[in-house]
Amino acid sequence: MSTDQQSASAAGDELGQLWASYKATADAEARDALIVQYSPLVKYVAGRVAAGLPQSVDQADLVSYGMFGLIDAIDKFEPERGFKFETYAINRIKGAMLDELRSIDWVPRSVRAKVRQIEQAYAKIEAAHHRPPTDAELAEELEWTEEQLGTALLQISQVGLAALDETVGGRGGEGGDTMTLGDTIPDRTAGSPMGAFEAAESRQLLGEAINTLPEREKLVLTLYYYENMTLQEIGRVLGVTESRVCQIHTKALFHLRGRIDDDSV
Repeated sequence: MSTDQQSASAAGDELGQLWASYKATADAEARDALIVQYSPLVKYVAGRVAAGLPQSVDQADLVSYGMFGLIDAIDKFEPERGFKFETYAINRIKGAMLDELRSIDWVPRSVRAKVRQIEQAYAKIEAAHHRPPTDAELAEELEWTEEQLGTALLQISQVGLAALDETVGGRGGEGGDTMTLGDTIPDRTAGSPMGAFEAAESRQLLGEAINTLPEREKLVLTLYYYENMTLQEIGRVLGVTESRVCQIHTKALFHLRGRIDDDSV
């Protein structure tokens, strides 16, 4: 065994002992040590959530909100169930951030109204034609110009959680009550048969919905969520501006939310 392998093994043993100590005795020092150990997860999630928020939302505030989620995850985590803590904690951390953002109602009412209008128009056209609407059809139904529709989609992408945290359905896996796009990305560390089944079911549901999208919207979601490309990089691939990629991404999410909510009923 190499020196690096020995160090990793020793670190793993030490972490295991820390978990065992905390769960057996609720020792405050062990809890604090676990918080320090996993605090980088909070910064990671905050960075990902902040990418879909306006600049007025301070990333440091997101970290503060997320720490409550981390502490909650440490308190409720059951190591004996065989789940990887990082996977469990990310959902809790993300949930704490989103709950706090919702509680302060940071999305302008005008944007919320536009979201409802677009959702209703989208559902009406899709029900009539059994396919996603074009921009022209959506604009006509809304009695907007295509330019006004594009502006609305861009506003929604800038204030909405247009990242892995976007809720697209009502089914959830371990540690959550809803399904997000991020939850459907394969977790190679999952060790529970039930967890694996739920993840597979969620991926299948999302995959079926994505396959009904127009090719450009499907490509944007694939490159963003599964290839981890930035919106700017996707724009270069498609030969369009980053703003246009934001619009395409937001329109695709409207479609996925509607399809998955319908399938979940």
